[in-house]
Amino acid sequence: MVNKIKAIIFDVGGVFALGKLIIANNKQRNSVHLDIAKKLKISLDQWFDAIDTTYAKTIEGKISRAKALKIISKNVKVSTKKLEKIVLKAYRKNFKQNKRLYKFAFKLKKRGYKIAILSDQWYLSKEALIIPKLYEKFNEVVVSCDVGMRKPNPKIYRLILQKLKVPAKQALFIDNQEWNLKPAEKLGMKIILFKNNKQLFKQLEKLGVK
Repeated sequence: MVNKIKAIIFDVGGVFALGKLIIANNKQRNSVHLDIAKKLKISLDQWFDAIDTTYAKTIEGKISRAKALKIISKNVKVSTKKLEKIVLKAYRKNFKQNKRLYKFAFKLKKRGYKIAILSDQWYLSKEALIIPKLYEKFNEVVVSCDVGMRKPNPKIYRLILQKLKVPAKQALFIDNQEWNLKPAEKLGMKIILFKNNKQLFKQLEKLGVK
């Protein structure tokens, strides 16, 4: 079959790394940021003000890891070493690895599917959430801060397809945010909005992936 799925592309945050969510300032936020703010003894708003444009730039790799740490640490009045330690610890504490999904992904690879990662991360979240010994098992890994672009830029979806050497119609993309799925669908990829493992496995079965 021409349109048979040959490659399955996974997001990380909210899919392979499941974070705790809280309601803060009437918005649903990941608890990692609240945890960082508490450790720094500042308010959540102060933390977001401190990272502001720097955080956005680091996700796209527009500034270096060292420069980002220098700017943010100056804003929150702590050393870069202390900031780095607090942030990494907060990510590791507030996210748990979706072990069941990893196991399933590696089974798919043994069955002949190509498996890949397409994720938006800044330098420290990447270090905390993207575990080398696990990600070495994937055919391809594309992380925004490494490639200078992020979802929903269509170029990053084309990049992962190019690396996997599969046409869009033979690829499936799984993400927990609808706005990240739309560009993939426009390119011709099949998509699944991730909510939980049970829901994902049911939808994969419907697509003949099992």
